[in-house]
Amino acid sequence: MFKSLPKFVFFTGKGGVGKTSLACATTLDLASKGKMILLVSTDPASNVGQVFEREIGNRITKIATAPGVDAIEINPEEAAADYRERIVGPMRGVLPEVALKSIEEQLSGACTIEIAAFDEFTALLTDNDLVDRYDHVIFDTAPTGHTIRMLKLPGAWSGFLEAGKGDASCLGPLAGLEKQRDRYAAAVDRLSDRDATRLVLVARPRHSALAEVARTSSELAAIGIRNQHLAINGMMPEETGGDLLASALLKRDQDALAGMTPEVAALPRTVFALRSENLVGLAALKRFAAGEEDVVVDSQSTTNEKSGFPTLGKLVDDIEGPGKGLIMFMGKGGVGKTTMAAAVASELSARGHEVLLTTTDPAAHISETLAGDQPGLTVSRIDPAVETANYHAHVMATKGKDLDDQARAMLEEDLRSPCTEEIAVFQAFSRVIRESGRKFVIMDTAPTGHTLLLLDATGSYHKDILRHQDKVSRARLVTPMMRLQDPQQTKIMIVTLPETTPVLEAAHLQNDLRRAGIEPWGWIINSSLAAAETSQPLLRKRAQSEHEQIAKVRDTLSKRYAVVPIQAVEPVGVERLKGLCRRALDSAAA
Repeated sequence: MFKSLPKFVFFTGKGGVGKTSLACATTLDLASKGKMILLVSTDPASNVGQVFEREIGNRITKIATAPGVDAIEINPEEAAADYRERIVGPMRGVLPEVALKSIEEQLSGACTIEIAAFDEFTALLTDNDLVDRYDHVIFDTAPTGHTIRMLKLPGAWSGFLEAGKGDASCLGPLAGLEKQRDRYAAAVDRLSDRDATRLVLVARPRHSALAEVARTSSELAAIGIRNQHLAINGMMPEETGGDLLASALLKRDQDALAGMTPEVAALPRTVFALRSENLVGLAALKRFAAGEEDVVVDSQSTTNEKSGFPTLGKLVDDIEGPGKGLIMFMGKGGVGKTTMAAAVASELSARGHEVLLTTTDPAAHISETLAGDQPGLTVSRIDPAVETANYHAHVMATKGKDLDDQARAMLEEDLRSPCTEEIAVFQAFSRVIRESGRKFVIMDTAPTGHTLLLLDATGSYHKDILRHQDKVSRARLVTPMMRLQDPQQTKIMIVTLPETTPVLEAAHLQNDLRRAGIEPWGWIINSSLAAAETSQPLLRKRAQSEHEQIAKVRDTLSKRYAVVPIQAVEPVGVERLKGLCRRALDSAAA
């Protein structure tokens, strides 16, 4: 596994890259050498309990099946609920109910969950009496640079939110930090100590994942966390057996590694090969931790049931019915939202419809994906950097104009949050939404459900407009939020991958949208091996494991879905994109 590990090891990375598997395998590897290990998980999709075949929960638990290992799972949702109540509770009976609801909503998003989880494990990180019992403390998931920057800010946060000086992004969590300031400072110092702490950046060998690693690495280095290690998880083995799909996937992985930034390429690196078995269960993790060879016994019977999967083309048939409307593609980074949006846009325009594809994707990327013109298809690009800068300037010129230097610094930090970009971009998107009344508008990279809730719950747009209309005008008024909530005008497409964590994260997104009064219309399960053709034994075995997640979407998450096969050749160009919609492609021939 990893060599010469310090006392504290943090695994961080996007959902579905294998953080938990690598954290658990590292724990087992160290324990097998006689070390005492505490494994701490703050991953909302944690399966640490499943790995060790026993319930763990929010208490330190001795793992009988793994001598030398204790574990604790911090439930971020529960931690956030407790954290939220500590802040809001004292205000009950003091502030109006509408103000309390607004504050609670500001405290309901991803930033609060991350802060609350960090609040929990800083207690472990700084408890010397506890950590001195262990040779190593392994953390499954680490705080982002944004969270750490917030914890390092000087000044008093309490009262800032109540004074109305905050904005609808991530300021809410900061209101509860003051009492824990000394403990947070000690935790940040420990995180920055290269002799005590190593941060392992976990990524799949994909261009998008490694670009995210580059951003994370740079952001953490800028705040003093420089003891970093790159873990490439799931590299396609070189033994492809002449299979076209396997050979193409190997080349894709190699090209991604060759395209790393010089800074990321310079990091110490460990590469873990893609395995035929999912790393779930103690036996599988022990084999992986021990470096045992991946033995694949191939059955000659087919593992594919692709003929039974609904295709993307069927979804387009249903989308096409009204002849117009807003189609929004949502999902975590790296699941293929841009490709799916471009595919649907290309197919609808090919069927004779006027289509506007609006995206926050870099112009070069979407142009490369389309690789040509399509009659009836127009592309508009919203530049997130420009929109965020404009939004930032507006907030500082209005809400920030009368603040003192300390308060302005806090507002500046709040405006660095991911939510700020989403709000700014959504405002730009809102300008094109009304065009969906006469054509198809395909929107790539949409705001999350939490951001939509903030826009609505704080009265930033929707309620402000309603409040200033008379009864007759209000009856005729249609705001962007109202369009999103109307299934006759808007179809929300959730894009995911056929893997445990991406499906779980997509389910969380769906719940957020429902809280905002928005019902997703359909799901797209992208890059499926189960829907592809391959003779390579490792890929065939992995294809079988996807059926459980596809069944979960079909049976419990969405009545309408499509499965798109993984492609041996990237679906670049209008014809290939349209091909994704028209049939379940033989991916090896694609």
